[in-house]
Amino acid sequence: MSAKRLGIGFIGTGNISSAYLKAILGKDGLPGFPVLDIKGLADMRAEAATARAAEFGLKSMSVEEMLADPAIDLVVNLTIPRAHVEVGLKCLAAGKHVYSEKPLGITFAEGKTLLAAANAAGLRLGSAPDTFLGGAHQQARAVVDSGALGQLIGGTAYMQCPGHESWHPDPAFYYDLGGGPMLDMGPYYITDLVNLLGPVARVSAMSSRLRQERPVKIDTHVTGSLGFANGAIVQIAMSFDVAAHKHVPLEIYGTEQSLLVPDPNLFGGELELRKRGHNEQWALVKVEQPYAEGNYRSLGVADMALGILENRPHRANGDLALHVLEVMEAFETAARDGRTVAINTPVTRPAPLSDNIVDGRIG
Repeated sequence: MSAKRLGIGFIGTGNISSAYLKAILGKDGLPGFPVLDIKGLADMRAEAATARAAEFGLKSMSVEEMLADPAIDLVVNLTIPRAHVEVGLKCLAAGKHVYSEKPLGITFAEGKTLLAAANAAGLRLGSAPDTFLGGAHQQARAVVDSGALGQLIGGTAYMQCPGHESWHPDPAFYYDLGGGPMLDMGPYYITDLVNLLGPVARVSAMSSRLRQERPVKIDTHVTGSLGFANGAIVQIAMSFDVAAHKHVPLEIYGTEQSLLVPDPNLFGGELELRKRGHNEQWALVKVEQPYAEGNYRSLGVADMALGILENRPHRANGDLALHVLEVMEAFETAARDGRTVAINTPVTRPAPLSDNIVDGRIG
């Protein structure tokens, strides 16, 4: 493991920035990520950056100052989804590696532009979510890779809730272009499914926006199927319209066993396995992988920084994020046109995090 540190800066100091900073600095009982050397925080609202910097004992600066600072090698882009690509392109043009919050862009075309710019500049592009690197999901990956499930047949993925009005102070953007349950929550589920099953090959879908008491510009109930390159078929439902349900977040089915996977928006949770047979029972799987207890937002940034310093691939990378973005946009196309949509972006399953764990930590 490299003893070096990589200088990073943040653009965007909204709600999610607090979770990133706590994980990096080792707040709330977390061990921290020493490889990440935070040089400054910036926001289009200078007062927001100043307040967040004061909260964590960090330096605030303007976006222009950040892009001109030679000590900053990587920018973490936590702006709103519609600004991800615009801000990302400015960072790349300034010679900075970029790690973006999800989604990579609000359209597949946008995402392609960003990844192409990074590749042309010889710079790294990373993107949330990084929750698939959490201990529970890496343990699920180990179960799948062990062959214990037998031939992989399929699964289910469910994220259904009544919307964000009851808890979010400003929920309107969730129902605007660039929002909706698929672009907002789909990245967690689809990224974890690619981690577990590999690339998606095709998508079919139906969708609706039936609730009339709120203004919406996007479909708020999306259902369909993911056909994976390995032959597995996963049913999926993402909704902001459902009052309640009892589905578990993720189930993976094999010919020999089935696996229950916890919420992919979290790093930890319980895994359960059940063998085929009428008399078999669900049994807990012991989670032995690290990063299962706590909120490790920025784990993907730390892995990316170490990848840069050690000249190895990083896991929450631009190819993966673009593949997921193409899949999510395919749901809209498939629902609108009533057809199955082929997925064409190449992607390689990220290597297990255990490949780079030293003394139980990545850095």
